[in-house]
Amino acid sequence: MNAILAQLLNGLDKGGAYALIALGLTLVFGTLGVVNFAHGALFMLGAFCAVAFRQLITLETVTLDPEKLSPWGAPLEIRTPLAQSWFGDFGGVLIEYSVPLSILLAIPVMAIIGIAMERGIIKHFYKRSHAEQILVTFGLAIVLQELVKAIFGANPISQPMPSVLRGAADVGMWLGMGPNVLTYPWWRLTYFLFATAIIGGVFAFLRFTTFGLVVRAGMADRETVGLLGINIARRFTIMFGLAAVVAGLAGVMYTPLVPPNYHLGMDFLVLSFVVVVVGGMGSLPGAVAAGFLLGILQSFASMTEIKSILPGIDQIIVYLTAVIVLLVRPRGLFGRRGVMES
Repeated sequence: MNAILAQLLNGLDKGGAYALIALGLTLVFGTLGVVNFAHGALFMLGAFCAVAFRQLITLETVTLDPEKLSPWGAPLEIRTPLAQSWFGDFGGVLIEYSVPLSILLAIPVMAIIGIAMERGIIKHFYKRSHAEQILVTFGLAIVLQELVKAIFGANPISQPMPSVLRGAADVGMWLGMGPNVLTYPWWRLTYFLFATAIIGGVFAFLRFTTFGLVVRAGMADRETVGLLGINIARRFTIMFGLAAVVAGLAGVMYTPLVPPNYHLGMDFLVLSFVVVVVGGMGSLPGAVAAGFLLGILQSFASMTEIKSILPGIDQIIVYLTAVIVLLVRPRGLFGRRGVMES
């Protein structure tokens, strides 16, 4: 029982990442009808927002201390991170919590990148075939990937989590199972809660705001909404920016779990598209449900007991699930009738 609960917990953080990326993909497909293969690159760019923020605040200032001399009689150099030289002890707090604080940088940066992508490139392919959309967005993803490689290098760049969130939470105690029976890393738990909050925020925005209601109406019948005098195209552009922000935030908070590298987006892209297809193209609840479902299945498939019976099952479980779902229900678990059924 403990092993089952442990694997269930292990699947939640990866499922949260899948769900966040798939949610953004579905927002773009549902509003603009675009299959955006550059969405994984947005996840990667969000991760590198965290890298850039930390590198900026840890730039060193060099001062000379005439009271301390080197063996050669020269004053010793004292190197101090930029944040600490400007803000003192508070600068140390900024460095300690650089990953969550980099969200403040990622939100405007990802929104600008998303809107620029939509206005500069994506809008010219609205009426093109999905094959052309895939080709141009995949090419854009490669360009972004190579730009990041040129700026930050090819090697992964580790991002430390705050010291208070290192170690593991005693989840077993919370469930009345006794001490140290079931533990779970604090940061993975934080990521799951963060993903849940973002998903809940997006759904609340779409359901309870006038802007969201108009967007949902436009997703159902764009022409009719346009006839009412509403500039639905502008709202859909903003939704593309929102989808970019969601992907970027998912990448920011994932950096302590997987050190960012230039191909991080490609690693998540294919799996996230599988999540979208399993959940149902254009279905927001389907994207979230399928994200967590496949994350948990992948976690269970990685158990030693399972792999001893079915070697390599952890590598194919996501795709095997997709094949079974599409054979039984071609439009996905929550997909609209007629979508992907022709």
